[in-house]
Amino acid sequence: MNPIISATELAGELSSTRPPVLLDIRYQLGGQHGRPDYEAGHIPGAVFVDLDAELAGPPGAGGRHPLPDPEAFGAAMRRAGVSPDTPVVAYDADKGWGAARAWWLLRWTGHRDVRVLDGGLAAWTGPLETKIPAPAEGTFTPAPGAFAVLDADGAAALARSGLLLDARAGERYRGEVEPFDPVAGHVPGAVSAPTSENLDKDGRFLAAGQLASRFAALGAKDASTAVGVYCGSGVSAAQEVIALEIAGFEPALYAGSWSEWSRDVNRPVATGPLPG
Repeated sequence: MNPIISATELAGELSSTRPPVLLDIRYQLGGQHGRPDYEAGHIPGAVFVDLDAELAGPPGAGGRHPLPDPEAFGAAMRRAGVSPDTPVVAYDADKGWGAARAWWLLRWTGHRDVRVLDGGLAAWTGPLETKIPAPAEGTFTPAPGAFAVLDADGAAALARSGLLLDARAGERYRGEVEPFDPVAGHVPGAVSAPTSENLDKDGRFLAAGQLASRFAALGAKDASTAVGVYCGSGVSAAQEVIALEIAGFEPALYAGSWSEWSRDVNRPVATGPLPG
């Protein structure tokens, strides 16, 4: 199914007999916690989900945002009211990163009806509320494996045999700056593909044809190309997974991403504008 939903479509579904569960995943890399903004105003009925605490495991050797324990993730989704047969829509207020992380985790663990609000909260023209909902407990039980996941060795191999995209900002890929991780640079062979270039000036995803052209220029010639994506810690890369899916690809996610790779002194590092 289409991984994104417009604000107009969402408004219609919220007033239907089968409204989606709404997840507010306001998260900003290096910024303030999203809960205060959620409490100040959210789409009616939306439940706040804490990306650091509920959509990631404890930071460590596996990176800053390793995949969460499936059982802990399932419990968080049930608290939010998610069941296997309930549609889910996630949104955030910054480039779709947080919402995409929730989308990816739910799809990876077997939920089939999950979408991201295209354009995020800024696209929503309806009312906001401050009431904190208390949804009925859901029944969703995670079954991981629906999406392909890469480890560090798999990412290194794909960079040689297929196409490994680096979704971070270009200056981090080139090794000019590194505000979060131990070493600056990129996985040798990876191609720079910042997430910002998946969106238009209003923060909405580009059309499927535009995205297909973008990824073709980066080396993904057709759907048979083996594609993987990584970022700093596996969060923003999920937004690129959505863009690739819109374009007709089935990419794998390197979940540990650069925050895992750069912690291993035995892993090679490339710098500069070329894959290396």
